[in-house]
Amino acid sequence: MAKLSIKGLIESALSFGRTLDSDYPPLQQFFVVMEHCLKHGLKVRKSFLSYNKTIWGPLELVEKLYPEAEEIAASVRDLPGLKTPLGRARAWLRLALMQKKMADYLRCLIIQRDLLSEFYEYHALMMEEEGAVIVGLLVGLNVIDANLCVKGEDLDSQVGVIDFSVYLKSDDDIGGKERNVQIAAILDQKNYVEELNRQLNSTVSSLHARVDSLEKSNTKLIEELAIAKNNIIKLQEENHQLRSENTLILMKTQHHLEAAKVDVEAELQTYKHSRQGLDEMYTEARRQLREEAQLRQDMENELVVQVSMKHEIELAMKLLEKDIHEKQDTLIGLRQQLEEVKAINVEMYQKLQVSEDAMKEKNEIISRLEDKTNQINATMKQLEQRLQQAEKAQMEAEAEDEKLKQEYVNKSESLQNEFSQKEKQLLQLETDLKIEKEWRQTLEDDLQKEKETVSHLRTETQEIVTLKKEFLKLQEKNKQLKSTCEDQEAALQELASKLSESKLKIEDIKEANKALQGQVWLKDKEATHCKLCEKEFSLSKRKHHCRNCGEIFCNACSDNELPLPSSPKPVRVCDSCHAILIQRCSSNVP
Repeated sequence: MAKLSIKGLIESALSFGRTLDSDYPPLQQFFVVMEHCLKHGLKVRKSFLSYNKTIWGPLELVEKLYPEAEEIAASVRDLPGLKTPLGRARAWLRLALMQKKMADYLRCLIIQRDLLSEFYEYHALMMEEEGAVIVGLLVGLNVIDANLCVKGEDLDSQVGVIDFSVYLKSDDDIGGKERNVQIAAILDQKNYVEELNRQLNSTVSSLHARVDSLEKSNTKLIEELAIAKNNIIKLQEENHQLRSENTLILMKTQHHLEAAKVDVEAELQTYKHSRQGLDEMYTEARRQLREEAQLRQDMENELVVQVSMKHEIELAMKLLEKDIHEKQDTLIGLRQQLEEVKAINVEMYQKLQVSEDAMKEKNEIISRLEDKTNQINATMKQLEQRLQQAEKAQMEAEAEDEKLKQEYVNKSESLQNEFSQKEKQLLQLETDLKIEKEWRQTLEDDLQKEKETVSHLRTETQEIVTLKKEFLKLQEKNKQLKSTCEDQEAALQELASKLSESKLKIEDIKEANKALQGQVWLKDKEATHCKLCEKEFSLSKRKHHCRNCGEIFCNACSDNELPLPSSPKPVRVCDSCHAILIQRCSSNVP
């Protein structure tokens, strides 16, 4: 349908021969078909109210991929009548057709398949090769000139229905093929002319740019020429000066060369005389070198003999040292174990002295451990004594072996008997050593058990220390809480005293109100004169009302003042009943 609509639109537009309006039916059908093509395989996006499925999302991407499409996108967003994204997409298609760049915009979209996969399914038309075919067909629409008014149209509520009757063949279409061929040839010529004009415009603009650049370069070259001429004149002057200086230098060098030649001849004669003496010295030195070389060879031969003797002695010493080291290693190992046991005992005694107060219940276990350590020390001492005895026996055997070797020629039979006896002694010593190794293993096991018990005791002592720290912290918190409680109690006492004072004041006020309940105050109009001096009230003579008797006096007559503990200032008192007077204002409010 896209192929048929594009083909029908091109043919009808060529036969129409004018710019197309928005009311042209084939153009309307083309927009409907393009809308269906862009909607094919579009992913549904969920919104708050309903499911949204519009083509404005992929078309909005063109703005990022093709910078020239920013004007279309901005103008579509600024249109006042458009409210839905589908309406914006329809307006975008119409503006792209008027710009004759719809094919370019859609080609950018099809190339970026990764971005399109966010909006379309994998089987969508825009994701397949058919999308590229449709974009190729859209290139032919550049022949058409369209003048569409987008601002006034109601693009949001249009219903896109394809009219298939337009694309069915009729008899009139068969007769108009020749005319269409002619029109196509004319359009081809038109396109060719337009392309030639574009190329010529581009060549003209490039030539103008070249002319401008050549003019600029020409002016620069003229300036550089003038500068170069000035530099040449300066260089010629410097050249004359250098030539004159060169002639002077040549004269001086010739004088120096003549003097140098005389000196060289004198030096040659002295060199010849000194060379004869040097030749004699060289012959004597060579003879001495030969003598020293012979002496060196003799010394090297003696050194080789001594080195060979030294190696033999070293081999014999190494064999003896190996036997001695093997025996010393066993002794060193036993001594190290003894030192470790002693160090452990020392650490145990130091730690037991620190934790005597907290570990009275475990003194029995520690005493047992001390007994075991004493037993281990005794056994280790016995082992050392046995080892010393074995070493002495071995040393005696070695001495006897050396004596037997000297008397071997005369007393071979007697030595064989003694040798068998000594072998038996060696076997006994080996058995003793095996027994001592077993004892050593048992002692090591006991030591490991004792180490475990010591580690257990250490952990218990650490726990006791942590408990002491926590107890001290709790004591400090208790002291702080006690201090806060005392502060709060003092504050409560102060509040109670203030409340008692306020209650007393309230009771005084209640008594005064009860006294005033039975009496009625006179009105301002009726009370015009003072009862004592019988003078009219004015600004200087203000009215004062008695709470008890209800009589009204002026401020001159009511001069009796009494101090009260509840008020900082003294209070005016009535002359007749000695009650507190109240000043009245003009608005009948006491």
